[in-house]
Amino acid sequence: MAKQMLLLSLTVLTISSLAIAYEPSPLQDFCVTDSNSSARVNGFACKDPKMVQANDFFFSGLHIAGNPSNAVGSSIKPVNVAQIPGLNTLGLAMVRLDFAPWGINPPHIHPRASEILTVLEGSLEVGFVTSNPENRLITKVLCKGDVFVFPVGLVHFQRNVGNGFAVAMAAFGSQNPGLIGISNAVFGSNPPIASDVLAKAFQVDKETVEQIQLKF
Repeated sequence: MAKQMLLLSLTVLTISSLAIAYEPSPLQDFCVTDSNSSARVNGFACKDPKMVQANDFFFSGLHIAGNPSNAVGSSIKPVNVAQIPGLNTLGLAMVRLDFAPWGINPPHIHPRASEILTVLEGSLEVGFVTSNPENRLITKVLCKGDVFVFPVGLVHFQRNVGNGFAVAMAAFGSQNPGLIGISNAVFGSNPPIASDVLAKAFQVDKETVEQIQLKF
């Protein structure tokens, strides 16, 4: 009986550990991405450590403002494993966000990471929506130096609420947090979701759906 209880306890501990784990901890000092490898793994194959250089862990350019002159009024400059090969397996990434006056970063999801955002200039209204059934909006206006956290997998957004430009930096708990833009995914999928499906989902007519789909 004692042996069975010990086995059960070990099983529960193992399942709990798997449940709280996200990206696995690396088993070596680093695993710099080998861009020449065709190996298909969950992440990227490792470069020979003897061939690793300082530039594999380096990126320059976050001091340069993005150009938010677009339909939504925001620009995002990512720094993930695509820009820094040395991030592979380390579970980190970041972005610079530039906002035109009243520009937005539209509602979106990061399927693989939580996000922590710091405002460097201006003021941002930020928020996320909790899951069903509450779908409660949690929102706050941030000023320079303020920090806000967006939990993994929840729909969230940012909006510049000032008449000047705004700048923020955000970090993620994944080398590749992923991005699912709600409007792009729903109205701009390829091939498109049937307009009658979206019409029923959004309680509008098919013509309205088709007009929105043309924008994406």
